Amino acid sequence: MKDHIYIIAEAGVNHNGDIGIAKRLVDEAAAAGADAVKFQTFRTQNLVCRKAQKAAYQMETTEQSESQYDMLKKLELTAEMHEELISYCKKKKIQFLSTPFDIESVDLLERYEIPLMKIPSGEITNYPYLKRIGATGKKIILSTGMSTLDEVREAVKVLRENGAREIVLLHCNTEYPTPMCDVNLLAMKTMQEELGLPVGYSDHTKGIEIPIAAAALGACVIEKHFTLDKTMEGPDHKASLEPHELRTMVCAIRNIEQAMGDGVKRPSSSEQRNIGIVRKSIVARRDISEGEILSGENITTKRPGTGISPMMWEKVIGQRACKNYKADEMIEL
Repeated sequence: MKDHIYIIAEAGVNHNGDIGIAKRLVDEAAAAGADAVKFQTFRTQNLVCRKAQKAAYQMETTEQSESQYDMLKKLELTAEMHEELISYCKKKKIQFLSTPFDIESVDLLERYEIPLMKIPSGEITNYPYLKRIGATGKKIILSTGMSTLDEVREAVKVLRENGAREIVLLHCNTEYPTPMCDVNLLAMKTMQEELGLPVGYSDHTKGIEIPIAAAALGACVIEKHFTLDKTMEGPDHKASLEPHELRTMVCAIRNIEQAMGDGVKRPSSSEQRNIGIVRKSIVARRDISEGEILSGENITTKRPGTGISPMMWEKVIGQRACKNYKADEMIEL
C-alpha cells in the first residue's frame, strides 16, 4: 500500500458475472483515481450450503424465490476471468484486488502477483481460513464487521502465528445500507489504540460523507462499493455508488488527505503574506508631541502589523515619545 490513503473501489459482484461489465467497472475505478479495484473470488459450493437463506437486503434486491446458493453461483468469476481482469487492470494502471471467501479461492489468488489479501468480515472467525491466509505471507486487510474487539484480537493472533506480518484493520458495518446511527466511526480509534495496528474503514452507508469523515479521522484505507447503475439487478447495486459519486468521493478524500498536514502549528506558506496585513501594530491615537508620555490616551492598535507588536504594549506604556507623531503613525522605540 502507498503512504497516502489507499482507496479501494469495491466492484464486488456488481459485474453480474459478465466480464464486459467487470471491465467497465475497472475503467470507472481507474477514471475516478482509486488505487485499486476489488472483486470477490469464491466457489459457491465452498461458501454456502444449498439451503442457506439470503440476507434481508439480498431478499429486497434479488429474486426472492432463488436461494443464496443460486444467487451467488451466477456471480462467480472463473480463473480465466481473473487472469483477463488482472491483465486489463495492468493496462489501465490500477491495482487488481479480490477478496477470497474460501481456501480454494485463497489458493487461486496466491498464483497471481497480487500485493495483498483482503479478508471479509464474515470470515473473521473462520480459523482454518485465517491460518491459510496468514501462511501466504502477504499484506492483509482485515474487515471487522459484526465483530467484538476480542474477536478482532483473536483473528489477528491467528494470522500472526501463521506468518502474517503486515495487517491493516478496517472498521466496518455489514448492514446494506448501514444506518448512520450504527456506523460508530470512533471504533476505528479504539482498535488502533488497543491493537496497535493501522486502521481504515469499509463503508456500506448511503452517500459519501462517512468515508470522507473516516479519512479525516485518520483512516489509511477506504473501501467503498460502486456500480455502473444502482438500478441493475443484483444484491449490492442499490447500496453502491455510481461512477460520478465515486469520482466525487475520491476527490474529496484526496483533498482531506492534503488538508491533514503534519500537525505542526505554524503559519502556512500561503498565509505568510497575510500576517503584516491582518495583524496590528502600536500607532498614535492622535497627534503626539516629542517627549510626551505614551499612554492609552494617545496610542492604540491598528492594522497593518508591520510595526511594534501590540504584545509589547506594557513596555511602550510610560515611555516618552522619541519624536513628533501624526495620528495613525507607527510608534517607534
